[in-house]
Order: sequence, then structure tokens, then C-alpha cells
Amino acid sequence: MKKVIYYVNQFFGGIGGEDTADFEPELREGTVGPSMAANQALEGAEVTHTIICGDNFMGSNTEEAIARILEMLEGKEFDLLIAGPAFQAGRYGIACGNVCKAVSEKFGVPAITSMNEENPGVEMFKKDCYILKGANAAAKMRKDMKALTAFANKVIAGETLMGADAEGYFARGCRHELFLENKHENTAAYRGVQMLIKKIKGEPYQTELIIPKKDLVPIADPIEDLSKATIAIVSSGGIVPVDNPDRIQSASATRWGRYDMTGMDRLENRAAGAFKTIHAGYDPAAADDDPNRIIPLDALRQYEREGKIGHLHEYFYSTVGTGTTESEAARMAEEMVPYLQEAGVDGVIFTST
Repeated sequence: MKKVIYYVNQFFGGIGGEDTADFEPELREGTVGPSMAANQALEGAEVTHTIICGDNFMGSNTEEAIARILEMLEGKEFDLLIAGPAFQAGRYGIACGNVCKAVSEKFGVPAITSMNEENPGVEMFKKDCYILKGANAAAKMRKDMKALTAFANKVIAGETLMGADAEGYFARGCRHELFLENKHENTAAYRGVQMLIKKIKGEPYQTELIIPKKDLVPIADPIEDLSKATIAIVSSGGIVPVDNPDRIQSASATRWGRYDMTGMDRLENRAAGAFKTIHAGYDPAAADDDPNRIIPLDALRQYEREGKIGHLHEYFYSTVGTGTTESEAARMAEEMVPYLQEAGVDGVIFTST
């Protein structure tokens, strides 16, 4: 019987929500949360231990968290690590990727997780572990778990894997020799001619060397003199007027807002009926108490008075980052740009959480 270690965050580990996101790494014997479902679906293997760690602790103390997890696993016998699924949750996806990469490198075992294509963990870790193509929300967890454990069963059984597209994981950039039954198909010339014939006939074909398209943004020139520059604030931290006039969603945002700061030295808080956060991806208490922790108006006004910056743009721009897709974020940015250009903004300070 093969042995499996499973990794989950504080939410799926049954510890709690955002209020427990600083939960420190813990190794528990047996199954917890998703590892219970995995244990039932695994063939010829069992989950012996479950690792639980809070997303905030992992994100803020990555090296320490990883070191402690690796130390916990010293002396444990296991053949595979499974993490997640992480869906579109960025912090969770990055945590799963960090754990998979570290454990695989340290102990030489395969590591498998699942993420949505919009999860930043995909680009960061797809070369380091198997990342199955998952759903964008936990509501579809059953489907993701089924795919995750089915693939794990193949790895456990030592079956020959048929590549990223066939198996449903993100391409890792690895190429392997594969000898086909038809000996003619084993020559690149033959396969190339067959693809050409299909192209001429208008039939579908697939190149063997897919060149991924990269969305590269040119690096902006440095600001020569900050003391004469107009600076704007843009944030994905979800700071809005208390009535949220633009109805920005607390997660998976498709809307953004532009809010006037003229004559203000700082943003007043929720208790004063002024500004709050509607972000669902972090504990709102600190931001609601002092919105300047996310939109640093107070600090930038001081810089303005000291002449460190020339002028602070009268508006700040705000949306929510958690679960927001890259395509939606790009669209919102394109919609903000004309306002910034019209105001003669030279540089943008982008804040998150």
C-alpha cells in the first residue's frame, strides 16, 4: 500500500476562515477535509497525514513555513504529495505550489495539485509539479477532486502518462520520446508531411511544438524627477465609500471605481461613515479601521508637502483582486488608463492587501 501526504489551507483544514489565516503549519495523522474524499478514491494508496497551514502564514512567512513542513515530514514514509484543489484562490494556489515544489525536490516524490488557469500559481509552479486544470470555484470541488485522484491513481500505479493535453494538466515544458506503432510515424519528415496535407485540405491538425503566446508589457521608463511628477493611486484592495456606489463585487470583480480625494489629508474610516473595504480575500478589520493602510493617502500627502512628489492625482482607483481573472483585470486597467492620461499622471502606485 502506497502512502500519500495531503496539504490543505486553514479553511479546508476545518480551522476557520480569514480570521485564522495566520494558522501555523501543523501535521495531523489521518485525513482532514478534502483528504478524506481523496483517501476514499485512491487505489492502492492511503492518506497517512494531512498538513494544514494558513494562507496568510504561508504567504508572509514562506521560508519558515516550508522549512517547518519539510522538518515535519523528515522520517515519514510517503510516495506522493497531493495539495488543494486551489481553484482560482491566488494565495492558496501559491501555497500549494510552494509546498509541492519543496517536497518534491527534498524527498524526490511526485507532487500533484489542481488550479484554475487564472490562478497565479499556475505560471509560477507548472514546471515544478503536476497542476491539473481545475474549476474557478470551490462549488465545483467534486469534479476537481475526481480528476485529481484519477490522475494520482495513474501516478501511483506507475502508468505511462500521455502528456499534458491528454491527462489534463498544464504543460510543464518537458519533452519525452515516444515510439509509435506505425514505424513511418516515428520520422519527423513523415509527420510533417501529414500535417501539411491536413493543412492544405483544411483539416484540423496539431503542431508538435506549441509556442506559447506571452503577453509581455514593456517596462516603463523611470521617472526622471519625482519632485515634479504627478502620482496616482490604484488598488486591488477593495477600498470604497461605505455605500459602495459602483457595486464592486467582493470577489471575482468585474467593476471598478474612481473616488475623489480632493482636499483630504487622509481617508476617514468606516466608523466615520467614509471609506471601508469590500474585499473578501482578507480580514477587513484593519482596513476598515484605517483605509490609509491600503490607500496611503496620508503618507503621500506628506510626501507632497515635503516636495518628494510634485502632485498627487485627485482620484484613487479601486477594485477587488481576489478571484478576479487576468482578462477582467486587463479590461479594467484599459478603462482606467484614459483618465490617468487625461490628468497627466506620470506614475502609479499600485497597492494590494
